[in-house]
Amino acid sequence: MTIPLIGRIDSGNAAEVEAQIFEQLSGNDAVVLDLDRLSYISSAGLRVLLRIRKTHPDMRIVNARPEVYEILDMTGFTELMPVEKAYRVVSVDGCEEIGHGANGSLYRIDSDCVVKVYKNASSLSDIQHEREMAKLALILGIPTAISYDVVKVGSSYGSVFELLNARSFAKILSKEPDQFDWCVREFAGMLKQIHDTEVPEGKVPDMKKTALGWAAFMKDYLPEAAWKKLMALIEAVPDDNHMIHGDYHTKNLELQNDEVLLIDMDTLASGYPIFEFGSIFNAFIGFSEVDPDTVLRFQGYDLATSKRFWHETLAIYLGTRCESKIRELEDKARILGYTRLIRRSIRRGKSETPQGQKEIALWTKELIALLETVDTLTFSRDAITVDAAPASLEEVQAFLDERLAAVGCPPKAQSQLTLILEEVFINIASYAYPAGTGRATVRIKAGDGAVTLTFTDRGIPYDPLQKADPDVTLSAEERGIGGLGIFLTKNLSDDIRYAYRDGQNILTVCKSL
Repeated sequence: MTIPLIGRIDSGNAAEVEAQIFEQLSGNDAVVLDLDRLSYISSAGLRVLLRIRKTHPDMRIVNARPEVYEILDMTGFTELMPVEKAYRVVSVDGCEEIGHGANGSLYRIDSDCVVKVYKNASSLSDIQHEREMAKLALILGIPTAISYDVVKVGSSYGSVFELLNARSFAKILSKEPDQFDWCVREFAGMLKQIHDTEVPEGKVPDMKKTALGWAAFMKDYLPEAAWKKLMALIEAVPDDNHMIHGDYHTKNLELQNDEVLLIDMDTLASGYPIFEFGSIFNAFIGFSEVDPDTVLRFQGYDLATSKRFWHETLAIYLGTRCESKIRELEDKARILGYTRLIRRSIRRGKSETPQGQKEIALWTKELIALLETVDTLTFSRDAITVDAAPASLEEVQAFLDERLAAVGCPPKAQSQLTLILEEVFINIASYAYPAGTGRATVRIKAGDGAVTLTFTDRGIPYDPLQKADPDVTLSAEERGIGGLGIFLTKNLSDDIRYAYRDGQNILTVCKSL
């Protein structure tokens, strides 16, 4: 039963109002008090509300005007019962739609402000969640816009943001292609800042749990071996409390008065960054693999630009132009991206349409093929994994050069580290896998006046430090062939250690700069 309260409730009329209300009530009716036309309430009126609440515990209040809501909030009534504010009504008829996503659309309502209109008519909890997430991100140092008002828009609600003269990166790319390099640098830089930000435990959803839900859904749509591999890969991803945006693409970065702002914070989560890259891949490529015009309709630029932007984002994020390293991260992102796309399409009934069937078939085929080649979803900006073969040396050396250049390594130390890298890597390539081929990982940590190289392989166990040093005083006729590589490595390094752990040879070499 909805009962409107009108005008004022004070000590002069409280008893009369209470009697009128109770005359309308019967039994255990759920009571809604509509305060849309109530302009004033005193403590006498509050006592009336309390007495109604005692007899009808499910009572709730709607459309409380700001001045009345303030009294209810001040006296704790908003904690005792559901109380909904009356919201300013805004129309978006004729307004420019400057963006849209899964949860709603963004409209510019005047030169200073935009409103995000939610698709869900019962979206007040979603709006409150997004506002809380935005506040949390801002406190943690992420530049973001925070909604300053909630409004009624048609049958739904919206959040109002002050975004004066703001332009999305998508619009900049579509209108000013010469700004491509600037946009991708800012885009990748913001992404690194997000992923370097720790989130207090329990404040945001855990993206790993969400991804496990995606994978569990796939049980009936993948061969059993592929599904088990998918589940195992996600379960093996380390727990991580660093921030993930969850819907990171060029429409959700805005340039306002030379400041880059992140928007659409309702998907904020925490977890290992590979989960972020899965959704980024979908935004730039995944959705558009069958219909290339999808990205044009969504972002405003063509698929070629989108693919280039994705590739450059990975290169800047990883700090390398090494194509195999970029491809490694891309393939891991594709596994999560395809998993999410297939689930999304099936749940939305697209498996019943020719277009949907074509997309699902492509994504499923690609996912199964990737699962056969990927052993982990983790990655590192500081490591490269390649075939343990002499032909891979050039690629690993180029990766080392990039890392050393970034820290201003002196020429002499760079030459010595290059020699160390060659000697150790060629040793692994030549002897680690005598029965076939395998992989080797080189991790490079540069900074604080030192460079550390860590070589890892799953070849036959071998500790090169146990090999006796050659006698360099002997004549050429008396010397044996070999043994100089590890000798040079030991003499050029300041510290060198070997361990065999978890089925891996691990050689760590440290060089002071």
